[in-house]
Amino acid sequence: MSYLKFDKNLLINLEQSLPKEMLRTNQAGAYHCTTLAGCNTRKQHGLFVVPIPEMGNKPHVLLSSLDETVIQHGAPFNLGLHRYQGGVYNPNGHKYIREFDCESVPRTTFRVGGVILTKEKIFISHENRILIRYTLVEAHSATTLQFRPFLAFRESNSLCVANDALNSEILPADNGVATCMYEGFPTLYMQFSRKPQWVDDPHWYKNIEYVKDLERGVPYTEDLWVPGYFEIPIKKGESIIFSAGVSEVSPRSLAKMYEKEIASRTPRTSFYNCLKNAAKQFYLTAKDGHFVISGYPWGVVLARNTMMALPGLTLAIDHRKDFEEIMATAADALRRFMEKGELSDRIHGIDLPDIPLWTAWAIQQYAKSEGDDATRKLYMDFLAEIADYILDNRHPNLRVDANTHLLSTIGTSTPVSWMNSMLNGVPVIPRTGYLVEFNALWYNALMFTASLAEADPAMADRRIRWAEAAEAMKKPFVDTFLNDYGYLYDYVNGSYADPQVRPNMAVAIGLDYSPLDRRQRKGVLDIVTRELLTPKGLRTLSPKSYGYRPNYQGSPVDRELALHQGPARPWLIGFYADAYIKVFGLSGVSYIDRMLIGFEDEMTEGCIGSLSQLYDGNPPYTGRGAISHATNVAEVLRATRTIKRLNAALTPNT
Repeated sequence: MSYLKFDKNLLINLEQSLPKEMLRTNQAGAYHCTTLAGCNTRKQHGLFVVPIPEMGNKPHVLLSSLDETVIQHGAPFNLGLHRYQGGVYNPNGHKYIREFDCESVPRTTFRVGGVILTKEKIFISHENRILIRYTLVEAHSATTLQFRPFLAFRESNSLCVANDALNSEILPADNGVATCMYEGFPTLYMQFSRKPQWVDDPHWYKNIEYVKDLERGVPYTEDLWVPGYFEIPIKKGESIIFSAGVSEVSPRSLAKMYEKEIASRTPRTSFYNCLKNAAKQFYLTAKDGHFVISGYPWGVVLARNTMMALPGLTLAIDHRKDFEEIMATAADALRRFMEKGELSDRIHGIDLPDIPLWTAWAIQQYAKSEGDDATRKLYMDFLAEIADYILDNRHPNLRVDANTHLLSTIGTSTPVSWMNSMLNGVPVIPRTGYLVEFNALWYNALMFTASLAEADPAMADRRIRWAEAAEAMKKPFVDTFLNDYGYLYDYVNGSYADPQVRPNMAVAIGLDYSPLDRRQRKGVLDIVTRELLTPKGLRTLSPKSYGYRPNYQGSPVDRELALHQGPARPWLIGFYADAYIKVFGLSGVSYIDRMLIGFEDEMTEGCIGSLSQLYDGNPPYTGRGAISHATNVAEVLRATRTIKRLNAALTPNT
C-alpha cells in the first residue's frame, strides 16, 4: 500500500481535496504544482512553470493546465476542473477520480463508465520538461482522448487578462505544436509519443478564480488562452506520453526518458523518504552555480535560508557533494561581499548581518557529519576570514563591542534577522542592538573556529585571538540576556531589554558552544517548553506575551502582523532537539522522537510529503504560508538524523 494514497471519497469532496496540494520540481527552478483534484487554487499553480533568465530568473506559468476528455461513442467526458466566477466549478472532472497516489510519481486513476485511465506526471531532472503518461487500463469500446491546453504565459505572481496583443500563431512540431504568446518568452513545445490531430479552436476562458488568493485578500481572477485541442485514439493497455518543454524533443525518446527518470526516484514509502524527496526539490542547479530555493510556490534564493537549511537538505540525507557545491557558490558570493561590498544578483540578502554567523554554523554541521580533517581542508581559511572580518568591524551593520565583544546591529528601519516582517516600510518587530541569537551564534562561531584551528600551527596567533574574544563575551552574554525569570531577553538596546518570550533563545541553548552553563540552559529550556512548544515546532511568541496572534490569516496586513507574533515554525525544533539532548542526554532521545512523530501527520496535509512555512500557534495547528519550506524540511530532517544516530547508540549490538 502506498504511503501517500487517497481514495475517491476524499477526492470527490472538494472541501477535503482542494486544500491538499502536490509539488514537483526539476532541481533547475521549474516546477509543477496543483491540488490533488487537479484544480488550480493559486495563481502560482501551473502544470509547467519555468524560470526565464531574461526576466530575472523569475518563475513564469507557461502552461496552466491540460484538460483531458475521454470520448466514447461520440460522448465526451471532460476530466478537467476549474473554478469560475461566483464559485462555480466546471467541468467537474473530479467526480471521475477513483484514486490518487504518490509513491514514486503522482498518479491519478479515473473511471468513466467502463473506461479506466491512469495519469502519471514526472519532471525531467535539470531540464525544463514535464512528461505525463496516460495509460488506458480498461475499455470496452473504441476510445479517443482529447487534450485542451490552458495557456497563461505570465509571471507566477501576476494574472492574465484577455487581450489582443497575444501571438495566436500555432506552429507545427514533431507529433505536436509549438506556440509563444508574447515576445520575449520561450516557445512552448507540446508533443506526444504518437502523432495526434491538432484542431484550431481558439478561445479565452474568462473569470477563472483562485480560491487561495481570494482567501488571502489579493487579486484572484484571470483569463486563460486555449488555442485549440489535440485528439488521439488509444487502445486498451496502451500508453501515450505528453511532453511540455521549452525545446523540441524526439517523440521516440519520450518512453525511454520517462523510464530513466522513474528509476532515479526514491519511493515515498515513509516519513523520512517523503522529507528526503522534499529536500531535493529545493536544489537549484544553474549555469551560475548551485543554490537552494527558500520555498514553493513563491520562493527565491535567500542567503539566510540557504545557510540555515543547507545541512539538513544535504548532510542529513547523505548528500555531501551537494553541500559542498552549494556552499562553494554561497561562499564565493559572501567573500565578494566581505572583500568588495559586492552584492549577489542571484543570492538575495548576502549583505545581512547574520549571514556570516549562519555560514559558520552550517560549516560546523559539516564538521560533525564529515569530520574535522575534511572541514579544515575545505573551510578553515574561509572560517578564519569570517571570524576576522567580524572582529575587525568590517561589516557595515555589525559592531563588536571593544570591552564585552558582544555583537550589535541596527534593525530599526530595516529588518536584520529572520523575523523580517514589514508594514508601512518599517519592521513589525524592530529588533535592534544586541540580538540574542546573533550573539549566541557569534560565540559558537568563535569557539568552533578556534577549536578547528588547533591542529594548524600557522593559525596559532589568530586562534588565540578568537578564543580570547569568546571568553571575553561569555559573562557579558549572561549578564545582558539572562533575566531573573530564567529565560533570555530577545534583544537588548541600550537600557531597553525586550521581555517578550520568543524562540530565538532556543538557538542560544541548542548550539554546540553556548555561553550558558547546563543549569542555565535547563532553565531556559523549561520556559521554551512551557510557553513555545507545539506539535508543529516553536511558537514565534508566547501566548502570555502582548500582541500574540496565533493565526496567519486574513488580509495582507493581518498576515504581516501575525507572521512572527505567534504562529509556530517547524525549523526551530532542530535547535530545541539539540538543546534537549544537551540538557538531558540520552534520556531525552525518546521524548524528541515522540515530538518528531507529530510532523508525520503533515505528510498527508497541505503540500503532501512536505512541510508548510508556518503553522497556527493554537490547535488544530493548520499549515499556512508557502506550501513547502526549505528550512522546515531541513531542520526536521536534521533532528530526525540526530535521533536515529542516538537510537542506534542506545541499541545494543546483536
